Amino acid sequence: MHDLSQWDSFYVIVGSAAGALIGLQFVVMTLIAERPPLRAAEAGAAFATPTIVHFGAALLLSALLRAPWPTVTLATALCGIIGLGGAIYAVITARRLRTQAVYRPEFEDWLFHVLLPLVAYVILALSPFAALSYERVALFAVAGAALLLLFIGIHNAWDAVSYHVFVNRQDKDAEPRQ
Repeated sequence: MHDLSQWDSFYVIVGSAAGALIGLQFVVMTLIAERPPLRAAEAGAAFATPTIVHFGAALLLSALLRAPWPTVTLATALCGIIGLGGAIYAVITARRLRTQAVYRPEFEDWLFHVLLPLVAYVILALSPFAALSYERVALFAVAGAALLLLFIGIHNAWDAVSYHVFVNRQDKDAEPRQ
């Protein structure tokens, strides 16, 4: 159990960052909602919602791993469940990305909305198996996955805001006013 207690400050930082970024994402979405593009809900399910899910997963992992578990194996088992659910969600996100018609995804979109989240969640899903024999390695794997989800969320949030400010807003400003 000593190994998990050494990660306390790491998860305080990651969890605090994820929580703050979730709040910031809500503020930005509220500001953007002033003039939503057509079929915004369709694009939101493919681009915005996964960002909140990844921030939420990083926050949940941080909270779970700060709890006083009797063994690391139990904590990583919960991480495995989160990983399995996240992997399924990454596949759902891929389908949503492919079927939405608001924006044509580029390689970077597929990388940050599907591939990297899938990698992070698969690492989490496999962490309980590593914890059986390699407790320390499993803890690094979970930490790496949580940090990857946090950075994916930061990238995706920035990408979405940049799109709305520089592309979507510009298109709206070009429209004739009545």
